[in-house]
Amino acid sequence: MGSGKTSVGTELARRWGVTLRDSDRDVEVAAGRTVAEVFAESGEEAFRALEHAAVGRALAEHAGVLALGGGAVLHPRSRAALERYAGAGGAVVFLDVGADAVADRVLGDTTRPLLAGDARARWTEIAESRRPVYTALATHRVVTDGRTPAEVAALVEQAVQSDGPHTVPDGVPHDQFHDRPHDQPHDRPADGTATVSTPEDSP
Repeated sequence: MGSGKTSVGTELARRWGVTLRDSDRDVEVAAGRTVAEVFAESGEEAFRALEHAAVGRALAEHAGVLALGGGAVLHPRSRAALERYAGAGGAVVFLDVGADAVADRVLGDTTRPLLAGDARARWTEIAESRRPVYTALATHRVVTDGRTPAEVAALVEQAVQSDGPHTVPDGVPHDQFHDRPHDQPHDRPADGTATVSTPEDSP
């Protein structure tokens, strides 16, 4: 939540001349309701089922940038689908953001049902519980703190298009990138890039 997946995804799609697809938006279209309304009226389990279906369709159909809600990885079949996607040469990017960086954008947002109550404490709890899953699934990790969407998109583009070890730009610490190589290089952005974000991006 708050890592800027939609803004970054929009910029990546522009750079690569492809379209952006957002799993949260797909859920809303399928349900005819907002994400917050689905949570309030039908509960989290119903939302996750809709989300899993949306992720599966997008991975099968979409040849562009796919922005995933932060909780999309909670469904075991969605995780398995992302693992297969990455294993086939797809890029799964973890947009890593800290609580300080998202405070102004997210922690006062009443439309995020999982952040009710002490939003900062809840955000931290969710982020830390999901981090191992993000790290395991991601082929690349980019830290977004203190960067504009255009800057993050440039780093993602560099990471995805690198056939070997990343060449980190001057002034960017090496720990800004994490790469878990697969059998095939991630140099084909038009084949689809799944952007997996921290939990402030969606429920």
